[in-house]
Amino acid sequence: MGVSEPRHARPHRVKTGEGVDHPLADLLRPEAGQSFRWTEQQGRELLLVEHPRCTAVFSRQGGQLLHFQPRGERPLLWCAARWPRIGAIRGGVPVCWPWFGRHPMESGWPHHGWARLSDWRLTGKEADATGVRLNWRLELHDWVVELEAELGDEMHLRLTTRHRDSETCVLSHALHAYWRISDVARVGLLGLDGAEGRDLLVREACRQEGELRIVDGCHRVFRRGGKVTIQDAGWQRRICIDGGGNANTVVWHPGSRPLGEVSWSEGLGFLSVQGAACGQDGVTLVAGEEARLSLRVWVE
Repeated sequence: MGVSEPRHARPHRVKTGEGVDHPLADLLRPEAGQSFRWTEQQGRELLLVEHPRCTAVFSRQGGQLLHFQPRGERPLLWCAARWPRIGAIRGGVPVCWPWFGRHPMESGWPHHGWARLSDWRLTGKEADATGVRLNWRLELHDWVVELEAELGDEMHLRLTTRHRDSETCVLSHALHAYWRISDVARVGLLGLDGAEGRDLLVREACRQEGELRIVDGCHRVFRRGGKVTIQDAGWQRRICIDGGGNANTVVWHPGSRPLGEVSWSEGLGFLSVQGAACGQDGVTLVAGEEARLSLRVWVE
């Protein structure tokens, strides 16, 4: 599969306000007839994906999927309209790797690791009647991490880490997805009834009983993967998220706590439900071993 180099375009204005599907909507022109094309926005190189079954946007920084919209549906992913001049883009599906949260020993190292701050290499892309497939790759010292994306009527992401050092290492990682919703107060998360884990806001163990709803913030790491469903009463849709064999499901929303460069009203439009292996469920890898995460997502 051939990979073309980016061609820089003049920056496009970002839309804001009620009724706009996505802050990157101005960039997408499916009628152009190109499945893949490069552009630039807010200082980042972006790969635009325009296919009869879906549209999507990736950032080279982080190998990060910022937007995904199946034909006939609202966008599935939320993305902040304003990005920091330097640093991680908030939104889409950041790759937290090779650690989740704060590094356990190095306080000055970046939150959620190096992957979302590094430029990834696009190693393959192809399109057919069912959708598109892309492969992104990052090599860092003795680690190799690859992100495979299959996009069409559904979204399927697979993250694979290969450890090549002779020393045993501990890995924690996450696909930190921000799902676009009508209003965080009008959604419930199904599928975690009985799941145990840890509430990171109060720093104690927790057990979910029934549907999870956000009252004023949430940051819980559940020791369960599998399928969960965001039931959105405001938009009358269900986002089904299948984490397969992932060790953890992480649920996060800041509530009334401020987020840098994100307005209060803008922040009401997402819920982060992540596939992860973190904390006590981090993966110990010896030389030559692999670790995997996956997310498969569709709308009902």
